[in-house]
Amino acid sequence: MHDKLMELIAWYRQTLEGGGYPLIVLLMAIESSFVPLPSELVIPFAAYYAHSHGHMSLTGVVLAGALGSWIGATIMYWASRWAGRPLVLRYGKFLGVSPTKVELAERWSEQFGSFGTFASRFIPVVRHLIGIPAGVVRLNYLAYSIYTLIGSALWCAVLAWVGVQAGQDEKLMNGELRQITIWAVGGLAVLGAIYWVFVHRKLSAKQT
Repeated sequence: MHDKLMELIAWYRQTLEGGGYPLIVLLMAIESSFVPLPSELVIPFAAYYAHSHGHMSLTGVVLAGALGSWIGATIMYWASRWAGRPLVLRYGKFLGVSPTKVELAERWSEQFGSFGTFASRFIPVVRHLIGIPAGVVRLNYLAYSIYTLIGSALWCAVLAWVGVQAGQDEKLMNGELRQITIWAVGGLAVLGAIYWVFVHRKLSAKQT
């Protein structure tokens, strides 16, 4: 497992050296669509690479990440606006977008309105799907874009900071599984707490 992990890191580093900012934009655009490619894997390493090698800047990584997120979110918005809710519910499952996920995003959008677009950038699952209800209800696209860009930039900035801090952990960078597990468990705990506070608890309260 250690060797496979180091091979993956080496592959990403080499790809990042050649792809630069456009690669980050592409990966984050994919991340903001229905494809489960976590930004938690894309941005931190890119930020660490930029900080340690100097070929890219941290600001550039954050901006590229935000731009990619906006592109992916825009595709989701206009696809849903064109298709409408019935088609999304009928065919979304073939793209990994189940009716349950759609309804979760709809409840989130209904409860928090336009600001929910901003907040959704920090929440797993909702982040990828918020464009569906926004497109279906024809939310003002300019407001949707602004909230998406600001939220995405802040989220990418947080991930960039995490990447720089993680890069200073020599055991983690050497691929020691125990240290990787500690960081992974810590990250999942934070994401779980965010999900519980902002999504599960509030939606459950709304249903009662």
